[in-house]
Amino acid sequence: MKYLNTKHERNSAKITALIVLILLLLLFVVGPPYMDPPEEYGVAVNFGNSNVGSGTIQPDKPVKSKDLNINKPPEEVQAQPTTSEKVEEPTQAASEALKEDVLTQETEAAAAIKKEETAKKAKATAEAKAKAEADKLAKAKAAAEAKKKKEEADKKAKLDAMMGGLNNSDGESSGSEGTDNQAGDKGQLNGSPYATSYFGDPGTGSGGVGYGLKGRGSPTNKVFKQDCNESGLVVVRIEVNQNGQVVKAEAGVKGTENTAPCLLEPARKIAVSHKWKPDAKAPTRQVGFVSINFKLGQ
Repeated sequence: MKYLNTKHERNSAKITALIVLILLLLLFVVGPPYMDPPEEYGVAVNFGNSNVGSGTIQPDKPVKSKDLNINKPPEEVQAQPTTSEKVEEPTQAASEALKEDVLTQETEAAAAIKKEETAKKAKATAEAKAKAEADKLAKAKAAAEAKKKKEEADKKAKLDAMMGGLNNSDGESSGSEGTDNQAGDKGQLNGSPYATSYFGDPGTGSGGVGYGLKGRGSPTNKVFKQDCNESGLVVVRIEVNQNGQVVKAEAGVKGTENTAPCLLEPARKIAVSHKWKPDAKAPTRQVGFVSINFKLGQ
């Protein structure tokens, strides 16, 4: 990095150097005063040649030892006071230290006990919380299982009611066939599994007419011959009102063996000509079937 490239930088450097020089000169001229020689530091000690003494007369020279009781050790001269002071002070200090040590130990022990109690309380709280959560989950799971079982039981009950007790039947097979909204095999024991008429009299064989209309008794009908030389079974789906009249007929439905137009039309006319007794309790439009088994030349 380059410095003092501009005029302002150079002027700033000159001014800074001048200020530093002036400060140095001021330090030498008006600096703090000092003593030459410097003052001595320390503590003045009284003149003497013994560790003990008394009185107010200061000797100029060392005194004789016989005038003093210095042959005896200083410890013996002032044994009792010195011993007393030396013993008392360490004993008090030791007592205070012992007391502080005891207080410190008691404080540490109390802190440790308090810490242990806090940890136990925290552990007990955590265990209680975990147990509460587990109980809550167990109750929720049990409630869900009970709800699921109840729904399954209700569903099964509805299905059994809809099937009309099919589960309790003594049949040898399974399956469902018919025109109603309930499960079961609609028809009669002496009927044919391939026939489309579920109730009424079965067909009388070749050239016969059969019908199926539940609970309406025996009908009357007319006979219409075919215009061709065909044979076969034709099934007609009919709708009957409460007056016993056929209001709609559809020839050639399931079970029909011959769908020749020359057979379907007379079969439809025969089905329309059917007449049952009036029944005010019957459905507005009751569905049934008419089976016509044509033979050659009929």
